[in-house]
Amino acid sequence: MNEVADEAGWDVEPGDEIAPLVQAVGRLLRVCREAKEMRVAELAEIMGYGEDMIRKIERGVRIPRPEFLDRADRVLNAQGHLTSFGEDMRKARYPKKVRELADLEERAVEVLLYRNHNIHGLLQTPEYAKALFETHQPALSSAVVERETAARMSRKAIFERDPAPTLGFVQEQVTLERPIGGKMVLRRQLEHLLEVAQLRNVTFQVMPTEREDHAGMQGLIDVLKFGDGTSIGRSDGAFNGRPVSGPRDLQILELRYGMIRAQALTPRESQAFVEQVLGRL
Repeated sequence: MNEVADEAGWDVEPGDEIAPLVQAVGRLLRVCREAKEMRVAELAEIMGYGEDMIRKIERGVRIPRPEFLDRADRVLNAQGHLTSFGEDMRKARYPKKVRELADLEERAVEVLLYRNHNIHGLLQTPEYAKALFETHQPALSSAVVERETAARMSRKAIFERDPAPTLGFVQEQVTLERPIGGKMVLRRQLEHLLEVAQLRNVTFQVMPTEREDHAGMQGLIDVLKFGDGTSIGRSDGAFNGRPVSGPRDLQILELRYGMIRAQALTPRESQAFVEQVLGRL
């Protein structure tokens, strides 16, 4: 993963399909600058960035932040043309795999999720997500940790959708007790879980460690269902971990997920369990 980042933006990852759009924004910046008869050095000084940074953005190898485009739009009197690409560049900053997942989540009408090693990304607080990325081995750079954390937080827009999708979460007990980032980070994370669990479109359950029968021993499960009747699913322990969309494959994942739900604590019992863990911190 490309690790180059600064206040102006991120480098484009090699082979990323977003590259043509980033290049188009760079060309637009250059056209606007030249229309003002302004040299790169002059724009760099006004913007507070190095000349090399401006040139990289104009060449389309650096993804500009929305704030950079907003300011450049004002400086160059671009009449909103640069600013209009702000949202596209915000999404372009995130890794390709995150953009693809966010697109699926944006279309889903029902999402079924089971996690056994850590709290699901959609439920994570920024502090917990950052601490989780910092456990990565080999170690990620600070720039990559920042990028991955921001990308994960961007997916939480799913909770703001209208109409709201139906979201089902089942978490292993251990994921609620392991103090990733320390006890204070875990405390805020658990408090956030209780807040999310109150949402009418969310079902949150805990799978107790003491359960003898457990249908989730083959690893995490994701099932996303769409409005047109199609679905896509994935599990670590099925189909070599690859996404599947065939009816028979999805039936297997939904069967396992249904059994996990039945074996887990009820939503009310689960909230009570989270409160008990909080009381011990």
